Amino acid sequence: MAGQGVEAALKLNEMYRYIAWRLALIVPTVLAASTVIFLVMRVLPGDITLVISGDVAVNPEVRETLREELGLNDSLHIQYGRWLWSMVNGEFGGRSLESQEAIGSMIGRQLPVTLLLTGYTILLSIVVSVPLGLLAATWKDRWPDRLVRVATLGGLALPHLWIALLVLLGLLLLFRWSPPIIYDAPWTDPWSHLQVMAWPTLILAWEYSSHLVRVTRSSALESFNQAYVTTARSKGLPGYVVVLRHVLPNALIPSVTMVGLQIGMLISGALILETIFGLPGIGRGLVRAAISRDYPVIQTLATLLVVLSLVVNLVVDMLYRVIDPRVSYSVDAGH
Repeated sequence: MAGQGVEAALKLNEMYRYIAWRLALIVPTVLAASTVIFLVMRVLPGDITLVISGDVAVNPEVRETLREELGLNDSLHIQYGRWLWSMVNGEFGGRSLESQEAIGSMIGRQLPVTLLLTGYTILLSIVVSVPLGLLAATWKDRWPDRLVRVATLGGLALPHLWIALLVLLGLLLLFRWSPPIIYDAPWTDPWSHLQVMAWPTLILAWEYSSHLVRVTRSSALESFNQAYVTTARSKGLPGYVVVLRHVLPNALIPSVTMVGLQIGMLISGALILETIFGLPGIGRGLVRAAISRDYPVIQTLATLLVVLSLVVNLVVDMLYRVIDPRVSYSVDAGH
């Protein structure tokens, strides 16, 4: 018993060291990403003073005064340092140059929408893709397998933008109906929320689950050829018991890995569909800020998306141990 307690304590300490190491890696990654975002925005053409003034023919002196008030005439390292300090002192990027609204307030309003959309997509994709992947592997090269592969091929080949436009056009032409243009939170009006979120969730889940189905199918096929599955079958265990007890746990690890690897694709797709379906999330706010060259908003929202991607990948890594206790959390394993 004492030996088991010591072993458990060592594993717990190993996990804490691994988490600390991963969190420490997030800092330089975010700094590098924010620097690239900052420099790219300064290279692109456009001037927010034209948006604020609302007149391209405004007096150059007025524009220069406005740039001075907004701090756009400061050197680049001063502007970056000022914004970076606002990110760590609780101001979350300061204020929008266009509306003067606190960026923290904008994030508090937009982030839940994006998190709900991505959360719905991940949940739906997992619920659909794992059973379909196991079904395709069990019925390899027969009609269920072929049907699943054709469906996933469409999800991988068709772009979000094209599908979204076809969906909106089809709903209007066939049913004389389109999703509501006013967003309601699920706790405010669940039915209206469902109507707004259903189509972008389904479109995102089609592509996201297509990756997961293929990975689950490949992992399950590999497990079916292993000796422990042959042994389980030789004992006379029912087919569903063999799949659920022996094949599924080993097929889940690559699928969970794919969840983390594809999170960037999911977020980018969510940004596109938020704009098309009028969802007031991070993506719509980012597009609006990019059009007006609202630098602090773009830098803050883009950096926030980078942090979200890194955190989700860390959580996925933590799930490995839940699925398979043999997975090590040593720092060397993180390399």
